[in-house]
Amino acid sequence: RFLTESASADVRKVADWVAESGDNRSLPFAIVDKVDAKVFVFNAHGVLLGASPVLLGLARGDVAPAGIGDRKLSSIRPEERVTPAGRFVASIGSNLKAKEVLWVDYASAVSLHRVVTGNPRENRLRRLATESALDNRISYGCINVPVLFFDSVVKPSFSGTDGIVYVLPEVRRLDTVFSMTPVPG
Repeated sequence: RFLTESASADVRKVADWVAESGDNRSLPFAIVDKVDAKVFVFNAHGVLLGASPVLLGLARGDVAPAGIGDRKLSSIRPEERVTPAGRFVASIGSNLKAKEVLWVDYASAVSLHRVVTGNPRENRLRRLATESALDNRISYGCINVPVLFFDSVVKPSFSGTDGIVYVLPEVRRLDTVFSMTPVPG
């Protein structure tokens, strides 16, 4: 399934479960590995279309604070900047600045989008280019990917259809976030 792409055991386990169980309901899907700061995008049949490093929420954790999607960014404390774990029905849409995004968890205002480079001090492009996942924690919870990856893999995969995004946990156990049981036909 992954050919020459390196992936953690948890990513492989979830990808195999999705393909075998049909949990993606014949929709394209993505798996976000927060520990390794990487995303894998698959077509509806479980064929890997591409993988990329990602930038994630500054804070470790698997649950977004209640009501965070309704708050101003300036009111969100560093420890609240979490990329939530779970299974999300995702779709292409626009954010408040009319930028195209893949909405992952609309209620928490978490999306997967082109890397934001407005603040040069954050060095987001450099962070994406490093081998280490340790410096990929910078966002308010959104998942940032390189522009070319969004435009050539994410956008074509999720345009005109919903999809599923599986965000793997980093604190909780995998089996407490995903049931990993067969999905009835």
